[in-house]
Formats: sequence, structure tokens, C-alpha cells
Amino acid sequence: MSLLRNLSGGLRFLFRKEQVSRELDEELNGFLEMAVEEKMKQGMRQKDALRAVRLERGSLDVTKEIVWSARWESFVETCWQDVRFGVRMLRKNPGFTAVVVLTLALGIGANTAIFSLLNAVMLQSIPVHNPQELVVLSWSARRSPQSTGRSSFGDCKWTTGSSSFASSCSFSYPMLREVRDQSRVFSGVAAFAGPAQLDLSGNGQASMVSGEIVSGDFFQTLGVGAAAGRTLDLTDEKPGAEAVAVLSYAYWQTGFGGSATTIGKTIKLNSVPFTIVGVADPRFTRLAPGKSQDLWVPLSQAAALQLGWGGGADKSDSSHSWWLTIVGRLAPGVSSAQAQTATSLQFRNQVVHDSLLKTTDDPQVSLLPAQKGLVGMRNWVAEPLFLLIAAVAILLLISCANVAGLLLSRAETRRKEIAVRLALGAGRVRIARQLLTESLLLSFAGAAVGTFIAFWGANALASFVTANRYSAVYLNARPDLTVLLFTMGIAVLTGILFGLAPALAGTRANIAPVLKESSTGISHAIARGRRRFAPGGWLVIVQVALSMIVLAGAGLVIRSLANLQGVNPGFDTSNLLQFGVDPALTGSYKEGEIQTLYSDLQRRLNYLPGVVAVSYSSDVLLNGGLWTSDGKIEGRTDQSKVEVQMLAVGADFFTTMRIPLLTGRVMDPADMASAHEVAVVNRAFVNKFMENRDPRGLHFGGGGPKDPQYEIVGVVSDTKYDDLRKDPEATVFIPLKKRGAHFSVRTVSNPVALIPTVRRTLSDLDNNLPMFDVRTQSERIERMLFTERLIAYLASLFGAFALILACIGLYGLLSYEVARRTKEIGVRAALGAQRRDVLRLVVGQGLALVSIGIAFGVVASLGVTRFLKSLLYGVQPTDFYTLLAVCAMLLLVGGVACLIPARHATRVDPMVALRYE
Repeated sequence: MSLLRNLSGGLRFLFRKEQVSRELDEELNGFLEMAVEEKMKQGMRQKDALRAVRLERGSLDVTKEIVWSARWESFVETCWQDVRFGVRMLRKNPGFTAVVVLTLALGIGANTAIFSLLNAVMLQSIPVHNPQELVVLSWSARRSPQSTGRSSFGDCKWTTGSSSFASSCSFSYPMLREVRDQSRVFSGVAAFAGPAQLDLSGNGQASMVSGEIVSGDFFQTLGVGAAAGRTLDLTDEKPGAEAVAVLSYAYWQTGFGGSATTIGKTIKLNSVPFTIVGVADPRFTRLAPGKSQDLWVPLSQAAALQLGWGGGADKSDSSHSWWLTIVGRLAPGVSSAQAQTATSLQFRNQVVHDSLLKTTDDPQVSLLPAQKGLVGMRNWVAEPLFLLIAAVAILLLISCANVAGLLLSRAETRRKEIAVRLALGAGRVRIARQLLTESLLLSFAGAAVGTFIAFWGANALASFVTANRYSAVYLNARPDLTVLLFTMGIAVLTGILFGLAPALAGTRANIAPVLKESSTGISHAIARGRRRFAPGGWLVIVQVALSMIVLAGAGLVIRSLANLQGVNPGFDTSNLLQFGVDPALTGSYKEGEIQTLYSDLQRRLNYLPGVVAVSYSSDVLLNGGLWTSDGKIEGRTDQSKVEVQMLAVGADFFTTMRIPLLTGRVMDPADMASAHEVAVVNRAFVNKFMENRDPRGLHFGGGGPKDPQYEIVGVVSDTKYDDLRKDPEATVFIPLKKRGAHFSVRTVSNPVALIPTVRRTLSDLDNNLPMFDVRTQSERIERMLFTERLIAYLASLFGAFALILACIGLYGLLSYEVARRTKEIGVRAALGAQRRDVLRLVVGQGLALVSIGIAFGVVASLGVTRFLKSLLYGVQPTDFYTLLAVCAMLLLVGGVACLIPARHATRVDPMVALRYE
């Protein structure tokens, strides 16, 4: 009750101050009258009694002040007074205020923008009901299981398996049934796989959509409802159930216009009819960060869609086929440890029973919180994000040092004001609090402006990430409560960080000397001038050193990016348009008809104006995909199997890609239809396996009697396959006779202009055959270098900002020094100093600060840039030429920043300066 009474009394004082003041006056006067009456009872006259009481009790006004200061509302009131006084002071200096606010907005905005992206990838909770109850299953063992197939879709971390350890979150369908039916530790269990690219028809022109294969209780387990219609249930998962689909809310809006008639509509996915039964809640956008999908279909339709996951459609429900990610919701009262023990026992029993693993392999299951276990895009974006966080943190420190320097200079001009306030009785703590309040006002103003910069920057970054990955990426970079709290916290920290030094310096003034001295007195100027580096100088040194770190990092990643972009991939990447088609998904083509379709499309595309050559392949070079296989090579002494890269190609592939033929011949149209299997190998194959012998006429193939044997008919030059950083590996090119294909169209000019014509040509051939993954080869390489480009662009931007801020800090310090030492410079000129001497004095002081900052920065850079080693290509973290270039840049820009104040100093008129007071 006393706390509530104290709180209510304080609020009453704050909002009804005059009334409370009158009541206090009445109370104090009542005590005074009682004391006077007591004195009068002792025989004193009223006048003498009143005088005696006032001498004993003191002034009523002082008593009131003591009473007010003892209450918490007094602190609030004085803080409000500080705020109002601070606002008035900042309004009197609009130029200074604008510079400080914009400087802080830049640092705080950059930090908030990068944190918004970090929040979207690393911190945002899964948009489902009570996500803290969800766990994801992950197994581990001392070796990989003897499974017929294992598929993973980037939902969680996994290892491919070594001689001592293997782990993954992929499980078999029987394991899902076992956990679902036998376990009492989960209130719900669900599984999912994908997403897969599906051919959708029946809704206008055929298109490719992203579809995830899920268990019937997927939405029920996650606690996700339907925005329209219904979600899936366990009856949809049963064999023979009607093929149904649930749309995501976003795809319902974009693909179907949000029409209510969508529910019950029939579409075709990979030529299989599906009935749309519902639309998911708009808040459900993903499970794993960055992964999104257009629709969901039940597990029972995986075989009909011919996805080939986990060893093939006919093996997807086998205990040897591991392709499902399983999530569970813990039952009430069950701990994660209890559920993990029970699930591990089930897993161990099943894999040992099915002879996939032995007891000695120590197979077990770990239950990870879904927020942590479903990593998604965190696998490849975490390292760049943390590096960018470090870069913007350094940028914020530079901003703080810059503003601190400006505030120190301003504090020097307010020395007399502060001395007068101290002389009139103000406490040093009170003045320091006032100065800190001004700093916090500037910081909050900078945070307010920086929020707009952050909002624009976060959305720009999210758009860049989304547009530059191989597949669609969903990022919700909109500011939320977490981002708001981060911005407020960083605003407070920043305000204290750059305001503390000026506040302490301002309150250390010695009252008497300050009140006596002239603001431009020679003795004061010379005394300050003898100090080698004032606090403002050290702040400039800090800015230059930090800028050196940012610029060195930016220089290294820029050089690395340039090296990667300059790598020769082994083929001509210019004027090359590529797109994918998969006739098997339409269900309209038999195996023998696919080759005819490809030949017909190749012929039609060759007839288009501006087309030089056309071919196709099973995948596109430098697209991130990789197909490897093992086999035996005829004629080798060692007949053990070797692993090689494989690529199925069509006629004229090497001509279209401009890959030089070294010996023999390449595949022609006759090879595409011939029963005699031929192959072309690259030079790396010959060097690695043939000891530079001519491989023509020899055969490569599997060791089984039914495995195809390919006769090697030619050798071509090496090419990069899946990664620009990797050296060319042994590769075997075989004829593409079935499956989907990616066409490559070589043009004489910009291939993008040909896209509409290519679409019409494909539509004329088959309107139900969708064209997907339409990009130029140059665009694919740019997407492959996404991480390097993102870091290089942002590091360059932050480096430029850091350089500008450091130069502004140096310019501000020297300008203030010149203005403060005007009379000293006048005396020097009167005593015979030449303009070049004055110029040397100012520029020398500035370059000395820059040089010391560079020295500290070089040492710090050598320690910091080693964290960039994994991102660099063709350049070392301690590269001498990069550091030398950055040092030269800082000296050059620093020299330019020194020249303007130095020129002002050389124009000081001695007569005017000596009369100035």
C-alpha cells in the first residue's frame, strides 16, 4: 500500500504541482504556527517567538526544496527540466545539431538494418502456435546407415558420413509411423520434405511452383489453421486417398487472385490431378528460415508425382529410404530429455532390426528445439551476417568518436557558461547529468532518423538476398519489437558512449581561472597548443584506426571478388541464355519421345534471328548443382572404382559452350539416338586416371553386368563445373537421352531480349510444357558469388562512410583549433612566420594524427582480417599491397581534409587577430 501511495502521490505532484505546492505551504505554515504557540506558552511574545522558530527551522522555501528532493518525482522533474533546457540549447545551434544527428543516424541506421536482417534469419520465432514446444528429430551414429537412398533439403545440419561419425535429420516413412503410433511423449508428430519444383497446369499457362510434401497431421501438429477451406488431415495421407492440395496464402493471392472459387478447383501437378481444399493461415510463411513454398500436398502423393526422393518413387515408403524431416510437439508434462530417451530407443530398435546399423554403431536420436534445429539459410548466411555486424559496429564506434570530438569542441566554447553555473551553486553531478541529457537527446534524434534509413536498408538487403539466390527465399525483414528494443538500446548506449567524455571534461573546469581568462587569450591558446594531442586529437586517431580496419577488409573482399570474376571457367559465359524444361512432368511424353522433342526444340531455336548455336544438358555449368558417379575405367592396372563428375549433354553442346576439343570427336545427333553409348572426357580425367595416355576407344562404366559401358571418343578442355573456387575435376560427358534438360542458347547480342521469343517458340511447340529457371550464364555466376558480392558491396559502402566520417572529424578538429588559436597565429605572423610555416603547422598536426591512426590501424587490421580468410580467393588476409593502398588513400584524403583549415589559417591578418578579443 505504501508503494501505491508513494506512486500516486508522486503522479499527483507531477500533474497537479500548484495544488500540491499550496497544500505543502499550508502544512508547513501549520507546523510553524504550532511551534510559535509552543514558544508563546513559554512566555515569549508572538514576534519574538516567530523569529526564534524561523531561526531554528530555517527558511520555508529551503524546507520545501528539501522535501521535494527527497521524493522520486523530484528526479523526474529535474530530468524533464534537463530535457527542455537541452532542446533549447540544441535549437540554438541548428547546424551543429544537424551534423551530429545525421552522423549518428548513419551509424545507428546501419546497425539496425543489419540487425533486422540478422533478426529475420536467426532470431525470429517460427510462425506457428507455441513454437517453443516444437522439436526436430536428428539422428547420429558412428557410421552412415546402409540405406538405398538419403535426401536432404537444407532444413538442418547434416554430415555425409565418415569412418567415425554421421548425422542427419532425414528419416524413413516407417520411422515416422513408429514415432507417431508408439510414442506417448508427443502430442503431435509431423513430417515434411522438399520443396520440389512441380509443373502446374489447369490455371492458365503452365508454370513451375514450389510444393512441399507433408504428412496429414502437419498443420494440426504445428497449430496452423486455414484462411479458407480446410487444411490436410490424416485421411489425406492414406494410400488411395484423393489427391488434394493446400495453397499458401501468398500464392493464393498471386496465382489465383485470392478468389473464393479457388476452393474445390482442380489443377494438375506433374500431370496428376489435385483438388485444392484450402488456403493456409497468412501468418504461416515458413518453418526453416528462408524456405518458402507455394502449396502443400500429402505424403501419399509422393510416388504419383515421381519425385525420386529417397531412392525412387517405388522405395519412398521403405525403411531403407530416408528422406523425411520429422518434427514433434512435446506432450504436456513431458520434458525434452524424456522424449529424447524414448525416441532414441525406438530409432535404435528399428535400425538394428532392419540391419541398417549395429548396436556398436551407437545409433541415437537428439531432440533439438525447432527454432535451433531447423537452420535453413542460416547455414550459408550466418558467417557473412556476423562479419557485417562487426563492420557496422566499427562504423558506429567511428560515429561515436566523431560526435564525441564535436561535443568536446563545443564543451570548450561553453567553459565559461559551466564555470558560472558552478559558481552559482550548481553541483558537478547535476551539470554532468545535464550534458549527458543533451547527448541522449542527440542520440535519440539520430535513432529516429536512423530508423527510416534502417527500414529502407533492411528491405533493400532482403530484396538483394531474395533476388540473388538459386531458389526463392522468404525473408521478413520488417521491424518488430526485437528490432525496436535493439534500436532503443543502441541509442542509449551510443548517447552514453559519446557523451561521457565531454560531460566529464565539462565539469572539471577550475572556476576562478576560467572566469578570469579571455576566450581567445594567448596564454591559454599556447598552453593548449603545447599539449601534443588533446582529447579531440586522440578521438581522430581512433577514427582513422577504425577506418583503416574497415577499408582493409573492404579492399580484401573486393580484390577477392575481382579474382573470382576474373577466373577462366573454361567456356564462354557471354551472350548465353539458359532455361529448363522437363517433359516427363507433363505425363504427355514417353521416354523415346523426349529426345524427339529436344531435337525439334533445338532446331526451332536455331532458326531464330540472332541465335548462333543451341544445345542442352542435364544441368547448367556453374549453377551450384553437381552429379557424381563411380565406375571402372578399361585399361587401367588398378581396376577399383573411381569417382568422377558426370554431365549428360546434347548434340552441339561443346560448340555452343565453346569448350575446345583437344583430340578425337564430340557427340553428334546420331549419338543421341544410337544404342551404342559414347562419352567425352576432359583433360583432368586423362591426367588423373590415364597417366596422359590416349583414352579413346577405352570404356568407362559401372561394375555390374547391366550397367552401361561408355566408349570414350574424345577429350575436351577442362571447365569449372559447380564452383569457381574449385580446380577442374575429372568429368565424363555422356549423351542426354531422357529426363529434364536445360537448354543453352548462344546469341550475337544481349540474350535477355530473346526471352519473349523463346517463350513463344516453346509455347508453339507445347503450351503445357513450362519453361523455368530462365537466366543468362552471367546471372548464374553472379548468383554463385552472392556472398562475396554482398560483403564486397556493403563493406565498400561502410568503408566509404567510415572514411568520410574520419575526414569530417579531422576537418572539424583542425577548424576548431584554427579558430581557437587565431590570436596565436596572428602573433606568429607578426613575429615573421610565413604562410608556408602556418600551412606546415596545421597540415603537420593533421597528418601526424592520421599517421598515428594508420599505424594503430595496420596493427589492428592484421589481427582482424584473418577472420575473412574463408571468404577470400587469390589474396591473403595480410596482403601487403591492399594495406599499402588503404594507407595511401587515408593519407591522401586526410591531407585534403587538412588543407581547408590550413588555408583559413594562412589568411589570418595579424592586425585583426591582435585586436580581436
